[in-house]
Amino acid sequence: MQNLLHDSLLLTGHVQNCAILQIKDNTVKASSIGFTLSADDITNIEEAFQNPPETRQEGLKLNKVTYSAIRADKDSIYAKLGATGVIVVRTEEYYIVSTYADGMHPSICVEAIEKLGDYFRTKGH
Repeated sequence: MQNLLHDSLLLTGHVQNCAILQIKDNTVKASSIGFTLSADDITNIEEAFQNPPETRQEGLKLNKVTYSAIRADKDSIYAKLGATGVIVVRTEEYYIVSTYADGMHPSICVEAIEKLGDYFRTKGH
């Protein structure tokens, strides 16, 4: 899975950090170097998908930063803070989390993470 993150997300040049979380036990299956998510972060992601309307109102808190939600539904959450942001995609088994930084194109980050989500969905994950 580490190679999958590297090849499909990081090599785009528009994903700063990323991780794959297993939904059933809230464990990190793979992540980019130096990118950590706390238990609170994982709980925040889980709760964001449980209540998309509230997420659209309140935003998504990750690594002690609250991002304004642009999109929140049962499959995806897009949130930003200034020129930075976070994209989270949900599949049957995984949350795929990515961040982008100032100077990166959010649309390319979204496209890459959504494609990875689609890949996992076609594989039944």
